[in-house]
Amino acid sequence: MKIVALFFPKASIGTYLVAMAVAIALPIFAFVALLLLQLEDNQRSTLKRETAQDALALSRIIDRQLQDMATTLRLLSSSPELENGDLASFHERTETALRNNAFYVLAVDRNGQQLLNTRRPFGTPLGKTANIAALDAAMRSGQIEASDVFRGRTSGEWVYNVTLPREGDPVAALIITQDARDLGRLVTTQGLAPGWSAAVLDQSGHVVVAAGPAALKPGTPFDPRILPALGFSRGVFEDKSILPHMLLGYAQIPGWSWKTVIWGPVAQASILSTWRFLIIGGVALVLVAVLAAYAVARQVRTTIREIADMANRMGQGHIVSPVETSVIEANQVAIALSNASFDRSQTEDRLRFVMHELVHRTKNLLTLAQAMMRQLAKQADSVETFQAAVADRLEGLVRSIELLTSEQWGGVSLRRVVDIHLQAFPQSREQIEITGDDFVLKPDAVQNLGLALHELATNSVKYGALSVPQGRVRFNWHDVRDEDKADALLRFTWEERGGPPVTEPSRSGFGTTVIKAHAASAFRGAVQVDFRPEGLLWVLIAQRAALERE
Repeated sequence: MKIVALFFPKASIGTYLVAMAVAIALPIFAFVALLLLQLEDNQRSTLKRETAQDALALSRIIDRQLQDMATTLRLLSSSPELENGDLASFHERTETALRNNAFYVLAVDRNGQQLLNTRRPFGTPLGKTANIAALDAAMRSGQIEASDVFRGRTSGEWVYNVTLPREGDPVAALIITQDARDLGRLVTTQGLAPGWSAAVLDQSGHVVVAAGPAALKPGTPFDPRILPALGFSRGVFEDKSILPHMLLGYAQIPGWSWKTVIWGPVAQASILSTWRFLIIGGVALVLVAVLAAYAVARQVRTTIREIADMANRMGQGHIVSPVETSVIEANQVAIALSNASFDRSQTEDRLRFVMHELVHRTKNLLTLAQAMMRQLAKQADSVETFQAAVADRLEGLVRSIELLTSEQWGGVSLRRVVDIHLQAFPQSREQIEITGDDFVLKPDAVQNLGLALHELATNSVKYGALSVPQGRVRFNWHDVRDEDKADALLRFTWEERGGPPVTEPSRSGFGTTVIKAHAASAFRGAVQVDFRPEGLLWVLIAQRAALERE
């Protein structure tokens, strides 16, 4: 109880409703904040995955371009003109074939001296290739390789080479060169979010070509703080100090020394806007909940006070009429209180009536007990005999009174009256056959019929059929018709057989008086008692109205 009082101190209903509103609103607010954090985390995970995929997609585009250049070099390397040393024809054919592709072909010897260059007419004096390092690397590896971006001597533009080393003389290698700006047509930011950039990086970390708002020019070194972290085949780089509020995805171009990168701002604006909306909305929600709870509490408080006033007036003994409120359940309570006040008034009237009836029935019971004891006193030959006879008769009377009390003196079914009185003789219950249609007896009939049944059963157990195991008793009742009388009649029969021989007693005792004179008088009927040798026969013909409760 102390713990309950600690968490639920005495307070007004308004305080509890406001507390309940806050208790409901705050967890909702916290839950929404948790969902927003989860959403932000999911968005970031999705953005990382999409960034890496976009970098990979760009690497595949560049890979196809480089593969096309490598395939072109392989085809040119096996041309008949080159095999026959006819460089002029090779120049003419190659220049014509590649005119629309923005590709240029160079043939160089082992020292890097250009033998032909499709950027210039054949026979024009040419110097060494500008990127001797790339040529040497390809010659050493014996594989087709892409060079770093560099400034071309012939074109004066930023270019890159794809070199195919050959086993031949005088042409030791074939080179396809392309301007970086022509490769830039393949690098686009379409499909990326606003503010994002894309770039292709060579082996040394210089920009080959770039697109987007970063506007990095060819040959520009990429951020050296980032390059060491791009060691995997693909991935995502994130560093708040280097790229605040930004994300970078990268992918290695398979089979080449180049990488593709894309980077741009993380969409923080929408998340911050959502957080602001959540905070403002949460505060507004709590305020609205508190105001609503206060309004409801005020209405409920008024309703409770009206109901309490009804209860006070009801406690003073008044019959109260129900109040009309805006709360349906309170209206139901008001109606229940009004009905209870009316029922209470009726109960009080009923109690007064019951008290009056109790006095009346007590007088009747005392009168009956006095008459019974006077009659028994005349026949008793000793105090012990008198006490036993009185106790036996009172027991039967008590059974009837207990039965009536359980039914609030409203009447009892005939079958139940019979069962209750025969329960006093459990050893003989199997010897008694009971038949008849059940109906509800009046309270007086319960007592009077109970006395008669008790006497009949007692006499049978002592002297009649129930005194021996083979004896049998049949007790039944049914309607009879009497043309001379308008009232319906009932015939009760108690018939014994199989017991000791019966003889009519020499004198009439209290039991005979009860089953004969008292029964006939109580039920306004006639009683026949026949002491047959084979067993007692008791017949009561009584008016049904004297027994049945209306």
